[in-house]
Amino acid sequence: QVQLVESGGGLVQPGGSLRLSCAASEFTFSNSWMHWVRQAPGKGLEWVSHMNGGGDITEYASSVKGRFTASRDNAKNTLYLQMNNLKPEDTALYYCARGLGGSSDYWGQGTQVTVSS
Repeated sequence: QVQLVESGGGLVQPGGSLRLSCAASEFTFSNSWMHWVRQAPGKGLEWVSHMNGGGDITEYASSVKGRFTASRDNAKNTLYLQMNNLKPEDTALYYCARGLGGSSDYWGQGTQVTVSS
């Protein structure tokens, strides 16, 4: 059974940084596009970033471009999201998801990021 487990969320002050991790198992991680998606309180899902299996193609939402950096370690089956210069509007539940075509087929349980002073 495909598993995706996010970690690294927490409470951080505006301007601070966090690094999220997504540990993947039971599928060929290195062949898979992976996504970061977030959901702010009371709002819908927002795509944040995606990356191809080799890690050489990455795209970001305009709301996070220049502040967030996605990366992956295929030897460790782990996806990362480095988040810098965090803003209160980045507060959300962050999910990683496996890409399938133009969508996603498996999601983790999410990790909460709260940006507040």
